[in-house]
Amino acid sequence: MSTSRIPPVTAVPDDDDVPTLLVKIFGKDRPGITAGLCDTLAAYGVHIVDIEQVVTRGRIVLCVLVTAPKADGAEGDLRATVHSWAESMRLQAEIISGRGDNRPRGTGRSHVTVLGNPLTAESTAAIASRITGTGGNIDRIFRLAKYPVTAVEFEVSGAETEPLRTALAIEAADIGVDVAVVSSGLQRRAQRLVVMDVDSTLIQDEVIELFAAHAGCEAEVAEVTARAMRGELDFEQSLHARVALLAGIDESVVEKVRAEVRLTPGARTLIRTLKRLGYQVGVVSGGFTQVTDDLKERLGLDFASANTLEVVDGKLTGRVVGEVVDRAGKARLLRRFAAEAGVPLVQTVAIGDGANDLDMLNAAGLGVAFNAKPVVREAAHTAVNVPFLDTVLYLLGVTREEVEAADAHVD
Repeated sequence: MSTSRIPPVTAVPDDDDVPTLLVKIFGKDRPGITAGLCDTLAAYGVHIVDIEQVVTRGRIVLCVLVTAPKADGAEGDLRATVHSWAESMRLQAEIISGRGDNRPRGTGRSHVTVLGNPLTAESTAAIASRITGTGGNIDRIFRLAKYPVTAVEFEVSGAETEPLRTALAIEAADIGVDVAVVSSGLQRRAQRLVVMDVDSTLIQDEVIELFAAHAGCEAEVAEVTARAMRGELDFEQSLHARVALLAGIDESVVEKVRAEVRLTPGARTLIRTLKRLGYQVGVVSGGFTQVTDDLKERLGLDFASANTLEVVDGKLTGRVVGEVVDRAGKARLLRRFAAEAGVPLVQTVAIGDGANDLDMLNAAGLGVAFNAKPVVREAAHTAVNVPFLDTVLYLLGVTREEVEAADAHVD
């Protein structure tokens, strides 16, 4: 019986004092550049210490950090050969001598996602300056999406996540961009639970207003809502007062309201992509199960909870049955969904727009204020102020190209 032998492995020296060469290639991109450069370097027996390549608008920047060749005179020959190869490929080359690997990244590592529509040089400079001001260093920048908004991600080290988040939230509010800061680590790639509010978040409408339109009491419902916003009524009082105005409506109105509900742009894309990633998705609502149950079925949601309109003899009674889903209730439901999903609370994402979402947003690992009131934007971990719900994907590090590639795949 024959056996194959595994060749011995020669370790790359882990020594900051080892002579190294940084080989930089730039020019018009075409297939074969990386292979060609590495083939050229291979003749000198060097080890790859680090390598990174970026292509922007058809122009390539390829950086390869290698150990310096040991033979006398070999470095000069390597330099001449690399420059000759680059010239033959109509590229430019630069070779810089030095010692060791890249300097270690600082402690405290975060992903900073910036959304702009448009993203200006001025706002980008302000964000970068604020990162520097917190003691952070930008290690890498790349684009996540170019539409429906421009989204870029900064990988930052040297600053703790919470102080960085606070500093950038202030800057983002001043310059009118959306910024999210999350900690680096394996948990960012772990399975998550995403829980959304419904009215003015998952959908564009306020469900009770749709019911009120059929009952002819829109003005009365609006007045009760205004009293709640002035602090004259709490959510539960407001809910009971508004639902009482719906007494006597025929149950058939439920189907009409379901048909009138308009999903927020990007809602289907967000949910479809999250499900493909293995995430679980739920909704909690101060609205009604008569609508959320339908949304759960239509969108393939894992969880849904809301208030339930009481129906007797085919008519709405003007009352709700069961426990009221209010501000505190939404946070409780987030925790319950997380426990049922087997997902730690730190790996949950909550999305909402109103004050009654605040407890849920603060309880989640990442709370996203979506086109929210100022008090909610200030209290949430991050805010999205564009009308596209799927932009939340960029906060999770998902690129537009990945979304489109997944959509193009035929199961």
